[in-house]
Amino acid sequence: MGRELQKQPQQEMASAVEQLLAVNPYNPDILPDLENYVNEQVSSETYSLDANLCLLRLYQFEPERMSTQIVARILVKALMAIPAPDFSLCLFLIPERVQMEDQFKTLIILSHYLETGKFRQFWDEAAKNRHIVEAVPGFEQAIQAYAVHVLSLTYQKVPRSVLAEAINIEGLSLDKFLEHQVANSGWILEKGHGKGQLIVIPPNEFNHPELKKKSSDSIPLEHITRIFPILG
Repeated sequence: MGRELQKQPQQEMASAVEQLLAVNPYNPDILPDLENYVNEQVSSETYSLDANLCLLRLYQFEPERMSTQIVARILVKALMAIPAPDFSLCLFLIPERVQMEDQFKTLIILSHYLETGKFRQFWDEAAKNRHIVEAVPGFEQAIQAYAVHVLSLTYQKVPRSVLAEAINIEGLSLDKFLEHQVANSGWILEKGHGKGQLIVIPPNEFNHPELKKKSSDSIPLEHITRIFPILG
């Protein structure tokens, strides 16, 4: 059945996997189909946490069939879903002996850097392990989007140098990125040149507390823990 699934368009494959999960998610016979689906998620830049968690659970029952390459891809995709807690959910299902392998220790370190807002350390560590993260298309863009999300919770005006470090872009590439954000996300560039230039981020309830709803909503604790190191 795995080969049949591979031949199907991505949408049909997703529907077929959904059906497999609904009928019997604990059937080890669906393991090859779920592995194929992980590779499909990588190549098509799609994502299914439910399918990937199901595969990790099946690996717990069939440890001799575990593919560390597939597990690594699942973790990278989960990391790309930050600030959702997907990485921790997946890691919980991975045996400690597997987590001790170098590639998984690296991914755990990368996750820690993201969760604590240490973007410079994150990009430095990612650069040393390109073979892990570059195997999954869209990784860099997903993390850049998360970095922008964190900055938008933190700053009303962000220095160009802080943005450059957070998203790991400099020079002309950064100029193009800023042009896109100005055109599509309402960013404003204040007059000035070089690293001292300030970028005005549209107001939201986090960087402009006066916009906060009068309901009992509050900033989630995980946001505070991620933002705090940047403020330092």
